[in-house]
Amino acid sequence: MPNLLIKSYKTIKEEGIKVFSQKTLRYLNSKLENNTNTSNNTNTSNKESRKVFMDVLFINGCDASVPHPARYRVKHQQEQLALNNIISNSIYYLNLTPKDVYQYRLFIFFRCPITDTIRDFIKEAKSLNKTVLFDIDDLVFDTQYTDTIPYVKALNEKDKSIYDDGVIRMGETLDMCDAAITTTEALAKELSKHVPEVIINRNTASERMFELSEKALHHKVVRKNGAAVIGYFSGSITHNADFALVEPAIIKILKEFPKVKLCICGLLDLPDQFKEFKNQIIISPFVDWEELPELISSVDINIAPLEESIFNEAKSENKWVEAALVKTPTIASNLGAFKTMIKDRETGYLCSKASDWYAGLRKLIIDYDERERISNNAYEFVKRNCITLSTGIPLTKYIQSKLSSNIAFITPSTNISGGILVALKHCTLLQDEGYDVQIINQGEPNGNISTNNKLCINFDDHNIPVLNSSECDFYGSFDNVVATMWTTISFTETYPNIKQRFYLVQNFEPDFYSPNNPLRVPANQSYSPHNKTKFITISHWCQKWLLTDYLQKSQYAPNGLNQSLFYPKIRDFTSSKIRILIEGDPESYYKNVDESFRITNQLDKNKFEIWFMSYNGMPKPWYRCDKFLHSVPYEAVSEIYRQCHILVKSSILESFSYPPLEMMSTGGFVVARLNEGNKEYLRNEINCLLYNPQDIQTAIKCINDIVSNAELRRQLYEGGQKTATKRNWENCRDSILSLYR
Repeated sequence: MPNLLIKSYKTIKEEGIKVFSQKTLRYLNSKLENNTNTSNNTNTSNKESRKVFMDVLFINGCDASVPHPARYRVKHQQEQLALNNIISNSIYYLNLTPKDVYQYRLFIFFRCPITDTIRDFIKEAKSLNKTVLFDIDDLVFDTQYTDTIPYVKALNEKDKSIYDDGVIRMGETLDMCDAAITTTEALAKELSKHVPEVIINRNTASERMFELSEKALHHKVVRKNGAAVIGYFSGSITHNADFALVEPAIIKILKEFPKVKLCICGLLDLPDQFKEFKNQIIISPFVDWEELPELISSVDINIAPLEESIFNEAKSENKWVEAALVKTPTIASNLGAFKTMIKDRETGYLCSKASDWYAGLRKLIIDYDERERISNNAYEFVKRNCITLSTGIPLTKYIQSKLSSNIAFITPSTNISGGILVALKHCTLLQDEGYDVQIINQGEPNGNISTNNKLCINFDDHNIPVLNSSECDFYGSFDNVVATMWTTISFTETYPNIKQRFYLVQNFEPDFYSPNNPLRVPANQSYSPHNKTKFITISHWCQKWLLTDYLQKSQYAPNGLNQSLFYPKIRDFTSSKIRILIEGDPESYYKNVDESFRITNQLDKNKFEIWFMSYNGMPKPWYRCDKFLHSVPYEAVSEIYRQCHILVKSSILESFSYPPLEMMSTGGFVVARLNEGNKEYLRNEINCLLYNPQDIQTAIKCINDIVSNAELRRQLYEGGQKTATKRNWENCRDSILSLYR
């Protein structure tokens, strides 16, 4: 089975942690590039053909035309998590599909305006007990904040209406989420009005940014004696009002120091009064972020003015971090995140009034030693506290704390069988209890249980996500994994990221094969797993041999029945023909279907009609079969029972035999051969009639007695209803759930 997490461990062992880290970061880079490249094409899927299972999916709401926010809030947070063993994925929000909800445990919507798809997606995620978080780095989720931005105020009516619509829809997404992640204290305060919990995970520099900054430092130019370059990296046109704060001080500095230059990078409407200093002004267009460290390192002083407003209070300290990494000192407004992160006169200069800008600029221009002291202090602080490598633990621990406890059941197929139905019922009980439940199917992707495009089973009005192991690579973590057959225990043995392993034993599986069949060996080995495994079983018989033969203590999980589906119907025995039902795989020795037909073949053809229901095998030529029912959908099985009068069941070996219980629950009657799987609830002449192995004539007599004796039918009906009620799943719920807690 493809398993890339195991490959990751192999890479660490054989090639070392450095190579593994490089490969992980290359993977994250390629994923973000793929998402960015397809972000403008709503019809293009940015996912590979293979499915993945991961803990976290980032949904990026920023278009490729504004890559900067997504780089910090998606890629860098992915890197923080990856550096601490949580591998995540990302997708552009317009490429999100309903199917994506089944492949991840937790979702982070970054700056995503609501859409019908997102609305339905979040509802489905919550119904599956998955966590949904919102991430944002600006006050752009409510127009009361964006209306304070001068640039927005200046928009014409049509453009502002479009802009406001995006802001309002972003707020709708936020309001649907369980909690929020953000960058600053001011943002956290405003977000807390919308969601019950907000954490701050500040913007950080990536390993790549750190690498580029270190390279830029190697050839940083030293300027002294009143020669300096002041850098303003505006980023966008919305910063015109911010720059106005420092205009007087800069004009004064340019006049006083003719060797000083002003470098403007990005969009800025430079006022006319700067024209006289055109020889001292350097205009640089937007540059790719990988060129930014080199550009910032080319200036001697970085300025970061912010006009006082609630919107600017929420902005992050990115400009200071980026400058500090290339040992360029920053002079910033004493506001918001700058005020929080910069220690004045130690790791930067903070300005509270207009005169502070001139004083700070002048000091750093004439005093090279002061520039060096401030820049070195800032560099050492940022290197320890503001890069992904050193900041990911709090985010990792928070994400882990928000993951709902999850449990995966490994199944050999999604074809109907008693064992699969038991596993599915455990899934629904656990999902109702708040677990994030998953099926991992090791068989063919198309089973005969109702599925939604192979990715979800609908069972008892529950959607249970399905991952087909042949089509999926696994990176995510599991709190609990349950093997359900010997062929499935290989997953719990080899997949490393599992906290607790279970083995749901439902039969003695070596006996599924004839003596000396090589499959008997691994089937037997499954009862002595290498990893610590908790055994659960559905019959006292299995519990006994697990302990005596394999020294495995096991916990008992009683099998139950959905009586709302298998409800009773009074049978009419005055009809022209009595309908007999035979159920089982004729190719399976222990199902012993042949014996059932040896019984019914001797019945009067004019009085009895024989129906045969099998999920796998076909009728043998000698079977007398009036109607063959093949691969009947589970939801239709109960109606088959209600259409029949008597079930004949002659299995030699069952761990727990469901058909007799299902038949009596629907009000029908049972003639059965006793085995270890039905002796727990079958009582002769109380809820059924039993015959001895191979005693064909007694079995025929049992059938005729039921047909002819109304008082016997009343007695068996009442006994069968009592047995079925005792086995109602609701009466088994607490004892089953306690096994997984």
